Amino acid sequence: MSRLPLVDPAAATAERKAVLDQIHGAFGTTPNMFKAVANSTAALQMMWGAFGALGGGTLSPKLGEQIAVAIADRNRCEYCLAAHTALGRKAGASGEEMARAQAGESGDPAVAAALAFALKVVETRGQATDADVQRLRDNGYGDGQIMEILAHVALNIFTNYTNVAFDVPVDFPAVALRPRA
Repeated sequence: MSRLPLVDPAAATAERKAVLDQIHGAFGTTPNMFKAVANSTAALQMMWGAFGALGGGTLSPKLGEQIAVAIADRNRCEYCLAAHTALGRKAGASGEEMARAQAGESGDPAVAAALAFALKVVETRGQATDADVQRLRDNGYGDGQIMEILAHVALNIFTNYTNVAFDVPVDFPAVALRPRA
């Protein structure tokens, strides 16, 4: 059971309901994570706005979802792992591609570079080096795309921490976290 109440969209304030209606329209349902975040109108607007902004960015939706599952696994967020695995499949990734991304791996060198950078940022709390950024450039990423990779990291840390800290019930098909060494 969630440590914060899950806001019922039908009982939400008009401002929250407007955002929750957009979310429902996009997903065909209102995922529990958004119901938890809806305890704060500002947090809900921030999260939904960030998803929309990054969805309109230059990185492919598939890569965004691959980054998300890598970070979810590293942060032990079962909710985000389940949600982004499903979304990654909808974005055209195979089950194998999503499983490899969960491990921070890809057969595509450019995707592998993005995943390595994202995980390094998570693991070192942002302590990237010149060489880390150069590796992205060497794999074809421009400065705007490099910033978008970091933006995906930041958004996913927020969603991971929301779901883990508040024990939000998973309402997507479950995906197992990788065993820790």
